[in-house]
Amino acid sequence: MSFRIQPQPPARPNRCQLFGPGSRPAIFEKMARSDADVINLDLEDSVSPDDKAEARKNIIQAIGDIDWGTKHLCVRINGLDTPYWYRDIVDILEQAGDRIDQFMIPKVGNAADIYAVDALVTAVEAAKGRTKPVALEVIIETAAGIAHVEEIAAASPRLQAMSLGAADFAASMGMATTGIGGTQENYYMHREGQKYWSDPWHWAQAAIVAACRTHGVLPVDGPFGDFSDDEGFRAQALRSATLGMVGKWAIHPKQVALANEVFTPSDDAVREAREILEAMEEAKRTGQGAAVYKGRLVDLASIRQAEVIVRQSEMIAG
Repeated sequence: MSFRIQPQPPARPNRCQLFGPGSRPAIFEKMARSDADVINLDLEDSVSPDDKAEARKNIIQAIGDIDWGTKHLCVRINGLDTPYWYRDIVDILEQAGDRIDQFMIPKVGNAADIYAVDALVTAVEAAKGRTKPVALEVIIETAAGIAHVEEIAAASPRLQAMSLGAADFAASMGMATTGIGGTQENYYMHREGQKYWSDPWHWAQAAIVAACRTHGVLPVDGPFGDFSDDEGFRAQALRSATLGMVGKWAIHPKQVALANEVFTPSDDAVREAREILEAMEEAKRTGQGAAVYKGRLVDLASIRQAEVIVRQSEMIAG
């Protein structure tokens, strides 16, 4: 273990982030009643330029008027290369109530992007006397973003989460695909007359997880575009969870249950994790550094793995 202790990410559920455009206020109440842990009210890609100002007004009103319960309430602002983003932040912080928890920043390319948003948020909070600091989440969806992913993860104490935005990422990288997440038809290996599809997003996800875990940020998988393909969504989510991501976006309400299913530890997984911890406690009492559990060796690394599962289960239950 490095002398620099790896910080823990925020202790809150982030299994599913449900998105809805700010230009459709009629769906806000349904989003609030959903089982998503995080609500993302969108001002960016799902809102046309002509509707930006009205969508912003809708969100400002909804932040105070709707009962969001215990959900983590986030607003995705427009990109820093647009004329909209500063007004998104200023108007929301000056006109909306304290219920907002987080701003999501799209297409982040380097730490300076975070600094710009952080400085503006800090100034408005101070001017308005806001006592609840607003957190930040970033989306890695450009070649620059993945190239600078670690400096981005370390850019601000406000930063709580980082997501992979597959569609814009693919475009920025010049990838020959129009699919949003999941396996891609032409990204395969061939052996003995059979095709084997691998995951083109794996390396980017792994880089995001490593940067996030190094700096105490929640790593989140982004959208899966084909909301008619439940098994494809589930497969992508399982790969993401196995890599260490804590949740996934839902761009359709039906994807909420799928994400919650994958990113909630099963009863069997929690039971086994607790049994591993008990086996190691017994080994410790007898002066052993390792134990045998169901025919396999478990040691201190096993404890850390089991503790992750138990903590996650307790956090969700709580």
